[in-house]
Amino acid sequence: MPKGANQKLKLYYLAKIMVEKTDDEHFLTMPEIRELLEVYGVTADRKSLYDDMEALRVLGIDVIGEQEGRHFYYHVGSKHFELAELKLLVDSIQSSKFITEKKSSELIKKVTALGSEFEAMQLRRQVVVQGRIKTMNESIYYVVDEIHNAIAHNKKIRFEYLQWNLEKKMVPRKDGMYEISPWALTFDDENYYLIGYDSAASKIKHYRVDKMRNIVHLEEKREGKEAFNALDMAAYSRMNFGMFGGEETAVKLMFKNEMVGILLDRFGKDITIRKSKEDGYSETIVNVALSDQFFGWIFALGNGVKITAPKEVTQRFADELKDRLKNLYID
Repeated sequence: MPKGANQKLKLYYLAKIMVEKTDDEHFLTMPEIRELLEVYGVTADRKSLYDDMEALRVLGIDVIGEQEGRHFYYHVGSKHFELAELKLLVDSIQSSKFITEKKSSELIKKVTALGSEFEAMQLRRQVVVQGRIKTMNESIYYVVDEIHNAIAHNKKIRFEYLQWNLEKKMVPRKDGMYEISPWALTFDDENYYLIGYDSAASKIKHYRVDKMRNIVHLEEKREGKEAFNALDMAAYSRMNFGMFGGEETAVKLMFKNEMVGILLDRFGKDITIRKSKEDGYSETIVNVALSDQFFGWIFALGNGVKITAPKEVTQRFADELKDRLKNLYID
């Protein structure tokens, strides 16, 4: 049989055809496989294809042949990613505010290529990127890469930290360049954050990655290893509402029993819950970073959750509540 121009790539094209055009619900016969190979300029007889199918299995591609009537039908069974897993990846990319709309579309296109063309159709129907609130920082990939490199090489970094102005432009904050020992990256409240140690303030701080720019690696080695190792990342995220920092304080909350799910969602199942003296209510003590965001969360829950201690926090909340109510009235 005459050899096609791409004969040496036969196994590659066969793998491509089987992965892209078959799955648990879509099959190919041997004649159909031969026709598809010819599109790539590859010829193959039936016997050699049997050997090639076995070679694909050795390479880890789960090629399955099943007889139905007089014909054999071939398809790829289990793959590196199941369709449900690909859908989960697409959903994660779509919902990530720190990935721009353009990069989201590019990533989703690459993810859909991991399944068959029929699965890709389902994934494309699932894609709704336009209109979602996304960051405008196209360089975020490179920022993340620079942070990972600094962590890997145990180096401090210096960077500009940006904020929005009234002209809807990102501009550097007034206090100029920031210097930090980077220790980890974390995802919280739909945003990506750098967790690092500020040597000047002697404390752990966090920064939104999409607001970082012009990262420079310093020659100084990172500091704050002990502080970071002692940090409970999950507790840190729960304590900082929307990752807005504030003074860490233990507060007692009294809540309606039917609101327990909201407390568990926010602070986790490890919190201690006790019955309150007031009928239909329970109590818990949690550590929070006191901030306007925390008080806003309490305010939004109405009478469902109340701060009962310490006194200075209840007074601060009462003052905050008065200010909020006063601002509702417009002259």
